[in-house]
Amino acid sequence: MPDCIFCKNLPKVLQNDLAYAVYDINPSSKGHMLFILKRHCPTIFEATDQERKAIFDLIFQARELLIKEHKPDGFNILANCGAASGQVVMHAHVHLLPRYNGLRLDHSPV
Repeated sequence: MPDCIFCKNLPKVLQNDLAYAVYDINPSSKGHMLFILKRHCPTIFEATDQERKAIFDLIFQARELLIKEHKPDGFNILANCGAASGQVVMHAHVHLLPRYNGLRLDHSPV
């Protein structure tokens, strides 16, 4: 899809044959990453079993990377599926949000 930002050659942090990871350009927390299918499809529900596994393989690799780099206290894994859910880019992707004690997702103190 020529007008899809996720179909362009973005700088990748991690990748495998079916998916890749990037840092979010508008992060909700320090280290916020996106895991994006290389094949264009609208949501994770249209992904194949192999594509979903590829995304989660990268999520587990990224968790280790983020623990070393940022030492988060926890993580959220999130997939918005469809405009009604808040999905902005209609290309299947999953968010990994590092969480830090004492901070909300908007970076303000709890």
